[in-house]
Amino acid sequence: MIFFYALVGAVILLDQLSKFFVLRYLSPRASVSLIPHVLDLTLVRNPGVAFGLFSSYAPLLFTIITMSLVFLFLVSNRSQGASSAERWAISLILGGAVGNWIDRLRFAAVIDFIDFRIWPVFNLADTAITIGVGLYFIHVLRSKEKS
Repeated sequence: MIFFYALVGAVILLDQLSKFFVLRYLSPRASVSLIPHVLDLTLVRNPGVAFGLFSSYAPLLFTIITMSLVFLFLVSNRSQGASSAERWAISLILGGAVGNWIDRLRFAAVIDFIDFRIWPVFNLADTAITIGVGLYFIHVLRSKEKS
């Protein structure tokens, strides 16, 4: 369980540190090219969810997301007998979700900055959530193959 919370904390810390530096050194909508025509850093405030959806419902989203986090914490506390893949997945999802929740609490929007130019701008919390969901699906598929 200690590893679980350490990973959650590490995801939150990395996410919030990256956003701190982005907010400190980037102007809104200004881009800094890291790999020309491939990867930029672009500061975007997203009040919605994925791809900016439902941005006009920010207060309702905050409530739903807060309730979802409570649910995730409850699930995580019951995951002591879970496989390591499940624990990794839940840790990454929870850490990313908390990182973005902190943004909503502080700024009423999620701070995004990783810009591959062919995809909407995202952040490290989004990356952790996506990897966590992917790991969980792989675990579920492998479990079904064994049974």
